[in-house]
Amino acid sequence: MQPIPDHLAPGLDVLFVGYNPSIRSSRTGHHYANPSNRFWKMIHGAGLTPRRYASHEGEAMLELGYGFTNIVPRPTRTAEEITKEEYAAGRKELLTKLKLYRPRAACFVGKGVYEQFSGRKTSGWGFQPEASEQVPGVREFVGPSSSGLVRMKLEEMIDVYAELARWRREELGRRS
Repeated sequence: MQPIPDHLAPGLDVLFVGYNPSIRSSRTGHHYANPSNRFWKMIHGAGLTPRRYASHEGEAMLELGYGFTNIVPRPTRTAEEITKEEYAAGRKELLTKLKLYRPRAACFVGKGVYEQFSGRKTSGWGFQPEASEQVPGVREFVGPSSSGLVRMKLEEMIDVYAELARWRREELGRRS
């Protein structure tokens, strides 16, 4: 199984950070490609995109100010297969990407991703305290994992990500 390419550019509004690619994502070469994954429904429902995109359109999201990466590049069936060593190496690599590309926000798609990255428990869904930022000026947002294995209702997930959409609209308003 092959890792999938990141979609990165300097100054993104939001960099979505997942655990690692699924087997389906590895096979297709696209982020959040598993049919049971609710990512694309979730971000559209939250108001982050003007329409529902498909996984094969991930690179087009750069034009909207969104990028994609994972804390661990190795594809697995579940996040439980990721080793401590892979998380440690991934944390260093992600920190480098955040410093280099400087997105306005890093959105961790899953509490576990954030906890592996930051080394601490979250303060709940949404934006984390600015004092806890790993890279000054890069806001840290924690949202539910969009995996079909997560038992949270889609409507609840959308409510969490709607905070990110409101913040982004305010940011865009300040810049215009």
